[in-house]
Amino acid sequence: MVTLAAIFPPTQPPERIVAVAAAADVAGLAELWVWEDCFKESGIATATAMLAATSRVTVAIGLLPVPLRNVALTAMEIATLARLFPGRLTAGIGHGVQDWMAQVGAKAESPMTLLREYTTALSALLHGETVTAHGRYVHLDGVALDWPPGVVPPLLVGGIRPRTVSLAGELADGVIIPGGVPPEEVRAAVGHLRAGRGARAAAGTATQADAGAAPRAAAGAAPRAATGPGEVVVFISAPAKSPARDLAATVNEYAAAGATCVAVNADEDDADIERFAGFLAREVGPLVR
Repeated sequence: MVTLAAIFPPTQPPERIVAVAAAADVAGLAELWVWEDCFKESGIATATAMLAATSRVTVAIGLLPVPLRNVALTAMEIATLARLFPGRLTAGIGHGVQDWMAQVGAKAESPMTLLREYTTALSALLHGETVTAHGRYVHLDGVALDWPPGVVPPLLVGGIRPRTVSLAGELADGVIIPGGVPPEEVRAAVGHLRAGRGARAAAGTATQADAGAAPRAAAGAAPRAATGPGEVVVFISAPAKSPARDLAATVNEYAAAGATCVAVNADEDDADIERFAGFLAREVGPLVR
């Protein structure tokens, strides 16, 4: 069954974070999603406040733009949150909006190269490995976390283009698909994700077969073997006053296309997200297959 989630968009003021998180927790909603748009709210700070204000809801960051953050710092922040709130965090990373990356002097000449190096290094650090990497963008010399997470949170990659989605399957635990993508394109993306998972499984098997291989440390090394088909998170928007049956039908359509989680953004800047979270949990959720 697909997971139903609410989105707390960065167009909302930070002062509302705690109330929205508490309302979602009380309503029994499974997940809350946030994201980090430039010049609005920090994804890490928002997730921290939400996790501290709740006891059961999973908080997911979708996504942190990799050109903006040193990979070691991102690993430290995610690991700290994962140790404080084990099993209740999902982390997403991605290219970021290129115009914003240029605006802050962080735009990469090759976003795909950066994302590949970054994802591999971040995953290794979160799994407690010592990483040495001398790539085009990621440079680490014997770096390891002193406090890696006991429960490693799922690491997802955001994107819709085939190369990025394949990379998500190869190097991460799944993909985050942005809003405005129709179900037929989600279905095509699932195919690219599975292709990446297949490449990952083959690489992991080949690495395990080499009995003399040293533990993975370099950021360019083969990833671990894939487990499962991978998560497919789809963002959608809906009017705050959507009928429950209509919204559930849309969620079911995306589920049929391969989505494992549908995160819904109430499509009004001044929406009552506290009410909307309860509406999703109590009225839409029972209608979702």
